[in-house]
Amino acid sequence: MAWTKTYLGGEPIRVNKWLAQEGVCSRREAEAAIAARHVAIDGARVDDPGRKIEPGQTLVLERDGAPAPMSFVLNKPVGYVSAQPEGAQVPAARLLTRANLVGACGRMPNARTSLAPLGRLDQDSRGLLILSEDGVLAKAVIGADSSIDKEYLVRVEGAVNAEKLARLRQGLMLDGKALKPAKIARLAAQVLRFVLNEGRKRQIRRMCELVGLKVIDLQRVRIGPLALGELPEGKWRVLTADERTLLLQRA
Repeated sequence: MAWTKTYLGGEPIRVNKWLAQEGVCSRREAEAAIAARHVAIDGARVDDPGRKIEPGQTLVLERDGAPAPMSFVLNKPVGYVSAQPEGAQVPAARLLTRANLVGACGRMPNARTSLAPLGRLDQDSRGLLILSEDGVLAKAVIGADSSIDKEYLVRVEGAVNAEKLARLRQGLMLDGKALKPAKIARLAAQVLRFVLNEGRKRQIRRMCELVGLKVIDLQRVRIGPLALGELPEGKWRVLTADERTLLLQRA
C-alpha cells in the first residue's frame, strides 16, 4: 500500500519534515524510506535526504506492507490502570473488546498487541485515555517537547477560596521542582477545571493536597484537540486519521 498526497503549502519544505508533519512517519523514518528508494515526487525517485517538495508536487511513499499502527480512544472507568498492571490490578486495555466497541474497527487488538497509554490516568481517575502502538503519535502527545495540553474536571472536598486557586495556578512545587503554570477555573462550589501542560505522577491530587483539598473525583475530558465527547464510560473507538493529524499538528 502506498501513501500519496499533493503538497499544497506556500513554500518548499523538506520531504522528511513534511511527512512528519502529516503524521505519516518520523523524520528519521522518512530519511530511511528515501535511502531505500521508497519515495517518489511526480514520478521521479528521491535519493537526496535533504530534498524539498515544491507546492503542487505529488509525493508517493511506498510502504513495506506492514499494517499501520493502531490507536484507540477509551473512556476509562475508575478501577482500571492505564500503565503496566501490578498484582491484581486490571489493565485498561482489557476493556478493548468487541462488546465495548463503538463504531467500526478494521483490526481488533489482541493479547499480542503492545499498546502504550499516551498520558497515564491512575486507577482512581477516569475519562479520556489514548492507547496506541504508534511511536510517532506517542512522541507528539507525551514527548519531552510536546506542547499538547490536557483538561480535567475535578471534584474536591475542602474549602475552596481565591488564595488556594492562586497557589494552584502558580507557585507550587512537587518533588523539589516547580510546576509549570496551570489554568484553573472554578465551575461550581466544589468543581474545578484543570488545564495542564505537564503530567507528573498523580499531579492534580498532589497539588490539591498541598492546598488542603482532597480530590474525590477526577475525569480527563480532553487531550489537545481530542475531546472525550459522548463516548460512554467503559467504551472505546478507533482514533481517526484526521484526529491523529490534528494531534501531530498541535504538538
